[in-house]
Amino acid sequence: MKTPAPRGRGTRGLTREEVLDATLDLAEERGLDAVSMRGVADRLGVTPMALYRYVGGKQGLLDGLVERLIRELPDDDPALPWQDRLRAIGAGIRQVARRHPQVFLLLFTRPTVTEEARRARNTVQAILRSAGVPEEIVTPLQRLLDTVGMGLAASEAGGRFTGDAADVDRVYDLAEDLFLAAIERYARE
Repeated sequence: MKTPAPRGRGTRGLTREEVLDATLDLAEERGLDAVSMRGVADRLGVTPMALYRYVGGKQGLLDGLVERLIRELPDDDPALPWQDRLRAIGAGIRQVARRHPQVFLLLFTRPTVTEEARRARNTVQAILRSAGVPEEIVTPLQRLLDTVGMGLAASEAGGRFTGDAADVDRVYDLAEDLFLAAIERYARE
């Protein structure tokens, strides 16, 4: 009978989730520039080659981080009014940025190449469709919502906003009012 490999350098049973957990920990502790196959492998006590089957390379590590951030967003509830569904996504983005300020900016620089990473985009597009937004407006409006929402969240998490929490909340409330009014206008046309 073969004995299992020890949990040290070399082969050990990993999961993609363990690899992404280690990647997220490394990025949050030392910044995105510290993310490398070797850095993640060292955290897991394996050789860098052991990671390739789970992520394919450094770009896969970064794509996996995007997935991890998106996965933290709340699930959509189609039974709710579209306004509440968009508010939930917006609040979720804000929470993710607060939890992961060192990694959050990755959402601006990485394309959404995996199905999990595209989940948020697809959800927002579905919400806009359910609001009655014409199909030719759905994608550009979703991109605008994403950019403004993530930009506000990144600014808040990065300490760019001055003032107290109530001042920051007013900025979010203003953005919400403007976007809901715009969506309602497109939905009526």
